[in-house]
Amino acid sequence: MPRNPLLENDELPAFGEIRPEHVVPALDALLAESRGGIQQLADQASHTAPTWESFAAPLEALNDRLARAWSPVSHLNGTMNTPALREAYQACLGKLSEYSTWMGQHEGLFHAWQAVKDGPAWAELDSAQRRTVEQTLRDFHLAGVDLAPEKKARYGEIQARLSELSNQFSNHVLDATQAWHKDVANADVLAGLPQSALDTLKANADAKGVEGYRITLDFPSFFPVVSYADDRDLRREVYTAFVTRASDQGPDAGRFDNAPLIEEILALRQELAELLGFATYADYSLVTKMADSPEQVLAFLEDLARRAVPQAREEFAELTDYARDQLELDELQPWDIAYASEKLREARHAISQEQLRPYFPAPKVVDGLFQVVERLYGVRFEEDLDAPSYHEDVRYFRIMEDGSPIAGFYLDLYAREGKRGGAWMADCRVRRQTENGLQLPVAFLTCNFTPPVEGRPALLTHDEVTTLFHEFGHGLHHMLTKQQIADISGINGVAWDAVELPSQFMENYCWEREGLDFLASHVETGEPLPTELLERLQAAKNFQSAMGMARQLEFSLFDLRLHHELTAPTAAQVQALLDEVREAVSVVPKVDCNRFQNSFGHIFAGGYAAGYYSYKWAEVLSADAWSAFEEAGIFDPDTGKRFRQEILEQGGARDAAEMFRNFRGREPSVEPLLRHSGIRAA
Repeated sequence: MPRNPLLENDELPAFGEIRPEHVVPALDALLAESRGGIQQLADQASHTAPTWESFAAPLEALNDRLARAWSPVSHLNGTMNTPALREAYQACLGKLSEYSTWMGQHEGLFHAWQAVKDGPAWAELDSAQRRTVEQTLRDFHLAGVDLAPEKKARYGEIQARLSELSNQFSNHVLDATQAWHKDVANADVLAGLPQSALDTLKANADAKGVEGYRITLDFPSFFPVVSYADDRDLRREVYTAFVTRASDQGPDAGRFDNAPLIEEILALRQELAELLGFATYADYSLVTKMADSPEQVLAFLEDLARRAVPQAREEFAELTDYARDQLELDELQPWDIAYASEKLREARHAISQEQLRPYFPAPKVVDGLFQVVERLYGVRFEEDLDAPSYHEDVRYFRIMEDGSPIAGFYLDLYAREGKRGGAWMADCRVRRQTENGLQLPVAFLTCNFTPPVEGRPALLTHDEVTTLFHEFGHGLHHMLTKQQIADISGINGVAWDAVELPSQFMENYCWEREGLDFLASHVETGEPLPTELLERLQAAKNFQSAMGMARQLEFSLFDLRLHHELTAPTAAQVQALLDEVREAVSVVPKVDCNRFQNSFGHIFAGGYAAGYYSYKWAEVLSADAWSAFEEAGIFDPDTGKRFRQEILEQGGARDAAEMFRNFRGREPSVEPLLRHSGIRAA
């Protein structure tokens, strides 16, 4: 058999050698190996009382070998998507789903874990091991281990199909995003766009060998057009193409329509929940979260809405008046909102994202991010130029402490063709104790910023800087863990509605002089961010913040109600629910063609189904955690040490509420969130 790089046990994936044709053979070999190993462990446990060393540790090693091979494949599918890789990836999804179901319903395996809990081994386990055992037993029940054989089979069919559907959903959004473009020969049509945006559109055209400028639906291209283009018809055209992606509307109507996928996904999720004895998918989803019930989450979201929506209405009324009086826009349309808001922000605070760009060259921002983390947690960063990589823009770094590496990460900052939109952190390697010593954690940190043009450094908006800090917070949660069991290491085993705490916490450093001094310096002069500009930035921090909160509440309420109130909705019922939620909490105008739900990857192709509220739930925790730093000093070493020890290092080893109480000394309060967000109802 020819050598397969996915089967090598290297510290890092051999990216230079991985080819699409390696994927299926590697997965087949590993699944066969895992099935054989698991059966052997289960048989052994039925004869001899299982211990951590004889049972849990070798099982973890099997799982980790599979995860180490699949993580680079999954990552490349999201960042270097090609038809051949997509085909190989899709060919594996059913196999992985079938394996996962087989394992989750393996009665021998379940009884072995139960024997660890009920037998003499339990007394020998530490608290982290005990929590792993308890969470694993919970997950067996959620995987249908108690079901009758025909129901187990149906569970497996549902999971396999859901895996397939979420991948198709994601592909449709990527394909729809890349299918549309508009070429503009005359720069006059693009009046109002800043030079940085024109450079991006010019680079898009050059890359495709066409004259002039090319607008695409990738965020670094789409966003400047709807925010700055004076040509209202152009804004409308680009906005319409964006909000109708993967739907029955717009320029590619019906071509990549996700509506039938949404219908099937929702029906299958409800069937899955009922199979396991839950009334709705939301009830099932919340078993692994901090929140106790869908009713508690709804009450939480509606409480925030009561406080934020009246202020959001005031903000929108003010925007409407400004647009009418100053921009001659008698009736604000959705494609006018970002444009008018940017103009009002500049008029009121004399600041814009574009004004700030020259102060945030990407290399300086990355270096400043490292300095912030070094000051907070006493670690250092070293780039490894020899590490295997998958694209020339991607860099690899190690985190050092006391002269030794404790973690590593890939940094992939820029948008490109074949890369799905958004920003995310994923694990490449998880920290765990192996037979040969400690396996160090490695993260993938991915963004979609405007790439550098013609040898000049990329200049980031302040929003992009905040996004980078957010994703790096997730990365630190993964990389600074002290756990040595894979299932509770890093973000594993952490309640989903607490997982955004470290990421949102990091964003605060992008607003404070002490933090900004590390990461802001003018690209040409090297001067720090002037005090006057900083004051305007801080003054503008909560510009339209109630409108922003209302938008997040719209997404959260739609997601939760969708998975709690509708059992097998049609596309029309999904749209009707979204319209109803918008009627209650949204303050901006809608257009009938908007099919936002058809590209809502978080809930249809990510892990946020009946969990999008987590962003707001965790924001309560992160704002309250930040208030501890406000009291002590934002680089206070003792507070930083405590945050690292009680939150970042714990991973999933403790209950999230307990971790927060240990750090803060009390239950979380919603007041810091309202204060930080400028919600006057506080």
